[in-house]
Amino acid sequence: MRPITTMAATFLLVSPLAAETGLPDEATVQQVLDDHPSVVAARARLEAARSRAAGLRRGPHEVTLSGSYTRRSVDIGGEFDEYDAQVTRAFRLPGKARLDRQIGQHGIAAASNLAEDARHQAALLLSEQWFDWLSASARAKVDRTAVANYEKSLAAITRRMHLRDAARLDVDLARAALAEARVALDRSEGGTALARARLEAHFPGLPLPIEAPDLPSPEISDTRLSQLRDLVVLNSHEIGAARAEAKRRASIADRMDKDRLADPSVGVRVFSESGGAETGAGLVFSIPLGGGHRRALAGEAAALASAARAQEGLARYNVEETADADLVEARYRTAAWRRSREAVEAQIAALRKLRKGYELGEIDLTDLLLGERMVHHAFLSETEARGEAMRAITKLRIDSHEL
Repeated sequence: MRPITTMAATFLLVSPLAAETGLPDEATVQQVLDDHPSVVAARARLEAARSRAAGLRRGPHEVTLSGSYTRRSVDIGGEFDEYDAQVTRAFRLPGKARLDRQIGQHGIAAASNLAEDARHQAALLLSEQWFDWLSASARAKVDRTAVANYEKSLAAITRRMHLRDAARLDVDLARAALAEARVALDRSEGGTALARARLEAHFPGLPLPIEAPDLPSPEISDTRLSQLRDLVVLNSHEIGAARAEAKRRASIADRMDKDRLADPSVGVRVFSESGGAETGAGLVFSIPLGGGHRRALAGEAAALASAARAQEGLARYNVEETADADLVEARYRTAAWRRSREAVEAQIAALRKLRKGYELGEIDLTDLLLGERMVHHAFLSETEARGEAMRAITKLRIDSHEL
């Protein structure tokens, strides 16, 4: 059963300097994220915000042209052509144009942050499904190595039985262990295929190699983890979007308060009556007289501004929670991986002693196969712990925008 040594070389001697080798190419990832539907939609909403801001800069008022034409018939005077024409335009009162510009600018800032956050969420989804695939593939490699070990063990025990150095029961036990390992391999290979299919479905533009890359070792200092935690809050687009939305709502509330005094309309009117016998031109002026409706709209805008300020505070709480949770998870996942490495080394040392004892006839095959299973499970635990640690560290790096 010496092939277990090969398993140790494969899964324990992973270079800790290869922390980036388990990730896809950065340029490819950038393009894949840009093409993701959620990111495309967010960019479109950003363009909509820019167009809305341009409209707010120009203002809501346009030139209005109105007029009329009549043909009047008078018993004594006969028939006359009469007409009038009027050109009017409303003008924003002082302060309103400035608020409209602020509303547009804050809207762009909010949409820009939401677009970046959509890209951030797409990156998290890619990372999650990427490590689903890598972890499943790593488990399949462990199971494949275990199957190869059991196959060689079965062949060796069968030869010993033919030489009358082993009982038929030992062959049956070795065959049962091999069958169990093959079942585990079928499950892990199926999980690998499923994880790859999901990754390809969500990110069809990401070219995947035939074989998943090896899981790198999650080597990172605690100091660096703490630095990344602080960057999660500092670089949060969620907080930025909530802050910009709160400012936008505050500007809208100020705008609606000013709108309680409606904008006046000023224009020029010309007319001709009695077939041109009477003509004239003059200025026209109008202003709506605001009432309860405008006051209610201003109250609604003020309430929504207050709600937006509360949402900004909630966003900060959520991001703080995410940062703390990312840090805690990265720490304990990394610690668990280190313990799992120690467990693998201890199980391998124990297996060597069991092997020696079996060769000397001091223990039976059942104990040796139990040792083989424990080593197999130790490697599976190490692989799972390594994948979860890398997943947690990568999430922290993405949330901090370091990656």
